[in-house]
Amino acid sequence: MKPTDVDSRILALAAQVTESFDQDVPVLLLKIKGILSSTSLGGKESQKIKKDLYYYDLVQYCVVVLKQDYSRLCGGWATAAQLAEILSQCCVGLEVKENPEEFYNKLLPSAVDNLLFLGRRLQARFIRAIKDEEKSELLRCFQTVTDAICWLLGGHVQLTVCVLQSNHFLQLLITDDVKTATAVMSMLQNILRVNSSVLLHVDEKILHSVLDELVYKLSSTTNPVTGNAATKLLLSVAESYPQLVELLITRYKGLRTLLSKQWTGKGFDRSLGQLLDLLYSESSRKGEKQRLHQAASLIQAVWRGFQTRKRLKMLPKAVTALQRSFRIKREQALEHLKRQKEDETLRQQLKLQRQRAMRLFHERQLTLLEVVHAGQLDRHIQEIEEKAALTIQRHWRGYRARRNLHQQRESLKQYKAAVIIQRAAHKFLEKCHRKRQALSPWKEPKEFTSAQKLALQQRVDDYIRLHPASQMSEEMSKELHLQAQEKLAQYLLRSSLDCRADQRREALLAQINTDVELLMSKPL
Repeated sequence: MKPTDVDSRILALAAQVTESFDQDVPVLLLKIKGILSSTSLGGKESQKIKKDLYYYDLVQYCVVVLKQDYSRLCGGWATAAQLAEILSQCCVGLEVKENPEEFYNKLLPSAVDNLLFLGRRLQARFIRAIKDEEKSELLRCFQTVTDAICWLLGGHVQLTVCVLQSNHFLQLLITDDVKTATAVMSMLQNILRVNSSVLLHVDEKILHSVLDELVYKLSSTTNPVTGNAATKLLLSVAESYPQLVELLITRYKGLRTLLSKQWTGKGFDRSLGQLLDLLYSESSRKGEKQRLHQAASLIQAVWRGFQTRKRLKMLPKAVTALQRSFRIKREQALEHLKRQKEDETLRQQLKLQRQRAMRLFHERQLTLLEVVHAGQLDRHIQEIEEKAALTIQRHWRGYRARRNLHQQRESLKQYKAAVIIQRAAHKFLEKCHRKRQALSPWKEPKEFTSAQKLALQQRVDDYIRLHPASQMSEEMSKELHLQAQEKLAQYLLRSSLDCRADQRREALLAQINTDVELLMSKPL
């Protein structure tokens, strides 16, 4: 949906861009700079103008035209640098609410990629340029593009990963030119300042490529500008990512020697000293870790040797025990087989005996059928059935009696256990009652005879006469009474606590005695 109340300059510019040829579009887009400069930076009017520029596709035009060859266009590469600056100003502070995926996931990554591509072309032309004026102009344009990239990344931090993962960035960094390499390293340092955790989210291959190039620049050149930039960048990496310090030490083993010998006294000793301190501290920490690892390995080796020698000493005993166990198991297996054979033989004998008994029984019945008269046959069969029924009843009564005896034995055991528990509980309660009576502060006074009362009265009178009471005020008497009551209450409280502790102790002892008696009476 197109916004309302659009600036007439934006409408006119959009119409001109639509109707113009491709080679004239970059020059026309430079008018956006005048439109943006007419408003205060960060104000509502500026945000509205940026939205209008986006909705009328002028920002998209700025992204697309960055890939053109500006060597034959009006204004040359300075026009491209100005368009890069305009693009970064339009994207920073722009909030797209309708279809934000198009802006954040497509337009911004494309803008970053085109800016890096423009930087590569400027870097290549700067390296091939011969005239000083042309080189200075191209260097200024290159720095403008890198500044535009840094400004864009400051407004959209998520783009820092896209920059480091781009092949254009690595190709910008891999150069022998001092000025452009310094500008690229300065841009990388700004990226680390904007997003300190960006190196943790990139591929390990890209990280190694960046570190390889920085170390290569330190080893292959003697220019203090390049050395200063590379040293500061490595220091930023080491301070931001302590886990990468170990990588620098292990992957680049001669880095500390290279830094201390080749770059000492080149004007950036402070940064160099800080980097060397980090590398040496990590190296000493790693050496201490390695020393502890070696000590632990030595202790483990000694312990394993001790265990092996101990097992070798115990090996004859173990072999003897194993042989003894094998013989015992073999004897048990043979005994089990022998018992099985005996049981099988017994079953066969019992089966034969049953078959023989059945055969004899049938022969006897046949004999009886031949001997007994036909009229007495029914009575004889009835007598046999009655005998069989009596035998079955006898066996059933014996089984029932044995079962009842077993149940009665269990009931008797439970009854005895209940009697033991009751006896222990009665003893415990009786003992508690006796203690309670012994510790009770209030006891019923004994009855005195008349003579005893007179003698006691006489003793009290004599004591009062010999020890006259001192005069005491009513307040002192009340205070003394309160003190006596407090002491009495404290005594009673201590007595009740001691009584409860004794009761709990006696209950635990009774429970232990009961458990012991039940365990002793349990059949094995």
